[in-house]
Amino acid sequence: MKYAFFLGCNIPARLEQYETASRAVLSRLGVGLVDYREFTCCGYPLRNIDRKAYLLSAAGNLALAERDGVNIMALCKCCFGTLKEAQHILGQEEILRAEINDLLAQRNLSYQGQVEVKHFLSVLYHDVGIDTLKKKISRKMKDLNIATHYGCHALRPSKVTQFDDPVAPTLFDELVTATGAKSVEWAEKLNCCGAPLLGLNDSVSMDLTRKKLDSGRESGADFLCTACPYCQLQFDQVQHLMAGEGKNGDALPSILYAQLLGLCMGVDEKALGLKENQVAMDNITSFFITQE
Repeated sequence: MKYAFFLGCNIPARLEQYETASRAVLSRLGVGLVDYREFTCCGYPLRNIDRKAYLLSAAGNLALAERDGVNIMALCKCCFGTLKEAQHILGQEEILRAEINDLLAQRNLSYQGQVEVKHFLSVLYHDVGIDTLKKKISRKMKDLNIATHYGCHALRPSKVTQFDDPVAPTLFDELVTATGAKSVEWAEKLNCCGAPLLGLNDSVSMDLTRKKLDSGRESGADFLCTACPYCQLQFDQVQHLMAGEGKNGDALPSILYAQLLGLCMGVDEKALGLKENQVAMDNITSFFITQE
């Protein structure tokens, strides 16, 4: 089992712990990773500015993996959704695909739609499997309540991403439950984290974040759990900023699923980068029980 590892732009620059934690977990699960220095931006920032530039950027990444016969695994749900959307468009518009391939030919590349794009969680759930995850877990959680945050780009448009049921998803909940934690129901579960508006309208962005945090606390959650850099940055760094400005209640820490799973697999906490999270989660190890 081997994938082209697509990190995107945000993770190497702002959330390195997502990469290190994921690499550690995937290594223990026997999942091989292929790193491409030639990978570029997924194209998302250009989607509503220059459609052809967006598709060229996305198709270049797809063509690299296709050339070597490996599928892509993205850590970022925005990158995942963007690459899937590009595949859908290029599969529907033959003339446009030919134009993109003419440009790719300058790099000795060609995109023919023969590569599959998956998200990190999809790989764990469908390809590795829940049963295998459970066998690799050496320490399970007990009495830990987790509010899973699915994010927007993996679920919608569902016919394109094919990640999970967009109205009643369960994939992430089942992955959390595999660690022994309880995935709680919460009213704001499927709503936006607020990250897309940060820097454009900070007031609305933080209001959306605050509603998510309030809902998580009301559900009895001890932690939020994410699998997208944008969402994690919003719930961690922006929540930390809000607390410093007196704009938030009691802290509700957010943990990346790779970090949660890694803890349960006995991965070194330094490799998981727990100290890099700005909202402290020092008490999470208190929920451990020894696996029998």
